[in-house]
Amino acid sequence: MESEMKCNVSQMWSPKMPTGLELEITHHPMTMKRMVNLIIATERLKGSRSESLLSTEFRDENLLDIMLESIVEEQTVFECRSAPSLQYSRMAEHVCSVTDSEKRSLVLVPNSMELHAVLLQGGTDSCKVHLNMSTYVHPAPSVEARTVVLGIKDTNLYLSCHKDGEEPTLHLETVEDKESLKKISSDSDMVRFLFYKHDTGLNVSTLVSVPYNDWYISTAEENNKPVEMCLESARRHRTFNIQRQS
Repeated sequence: MESEMKCNVSQMWSPKMPTGLELEITHHPMTMKRMVNLIIATERLKGSRSESLLSTEFRDENLLDIMLESIVEEQTVFECRSAPSLQYSRMAEHVCSVTDSEKRSLVLVPNSMELHAVLLQGGTDSCKVHLNMSTYVHPAPSVEARTVVLGIKDTNLYLSCHKDGEEPTLHLETVEDKESLKKISSDSDMVRFLFYKHDTGLNVSTLVSVPYNDWYISTAEENNKPVEMCLESARRHRTFNIQRQS
């Protein structure tokens, strides 16, 4: 079979090869793909063909023409699948008092959607905000942090972090349906309510945005200034004393 293959190819192509070039088959092509590649390469080398058929007999050249006209370029198709979304499930909720590292309490400014860090004097503790802290089961649990949602006690106001411009900012948002926070999907915009609570000491923690995990809830160096998000490099206070209330 191999000798017959050499003979046929030599008879078909050697008279038409460019001067100085010879075609040599070193082994028998074992697959149709190799055979077709050989035919295409030889066809390109021999150039245009002007010889007309001398008879009505179905010759090898006719078969070659049919094959070349029927060639379809191979394309590799990769199936793309998006990563499955993760689900954060609420586990428990408890009331906490929160002060920053300067012992300033959080106060809701009247007629404003802002929290300020204020050093309260005696008899003004009633102005202090307590937070409802809901803890969530993280799809990939970490010993370093807990996932939490922070709401202001006795209100429908919740802390959230999302971009309102070029940088992430802290917001207070009204959530009418609290059941919408029972389960939060990682691919939904509800992740803006999620924060990582990193414990750095006894009742001492930092609060980091889940979608923007380089940004911390922080207080200013000055008294009675808004609570805001910041990067670790900012000159702001990023640690809080968070104590669970009975």
